[in-house]
Amino acid sequence: MTSQGGELDLNKQVCFALYRASRALTQLYRPLLDELDLTYPQYLALLVLWERGPMTVRELGHVLDLDSGTLSPMLKRLATRGVIERKRSEEDERSVVVHLTERGDALREQASAIPDRVAGSAALDVEQLTALRDSLAALTDAVNARRTATRGNPE
Repeated sequence: MTSQGGELDLNKQVCFALYRASRALTQLYRPLLDELDLTYPQYLALLVLWERGPMTVRELGHVLDLDSGTLSPMLKRLATRGVIERKRSEEDERSVVVHLTERGDALREQASAIPDRVAGSAALDVEQLTALRDSLAALTDAVNARRTATRGNPE
């Protein structure tokens, strides 16, 4: 049984379009990040640290929307490679602060061309990419706000 033109057609689903776009972009990043021996999640973590400087593991997890079960092994691998250091906070020994090392700082220079290389491969101009990013951020914020507002209020 087919649903031609129906609302449940796969290609009419926003979730599927987002899924496909995410997979396509991740695949686009892969060879660029392979040159730096980084995974995509590691790259995202480094982007945050390059932008904001040292922060606790909890803060980093919040920014990246990752739980500690995902974040901790990734940070251990980066620490083993000498890209970051994890140190107990002097203010609160229960917290671990993530710092970039010299090697981590040096990776920033190597990674600086990645956004332009990705944009050039995406076949969209800067204005289109900016509009897409802003639309996706607005969608994410709206979904998260709705989810937060309805949490605990079953309908």
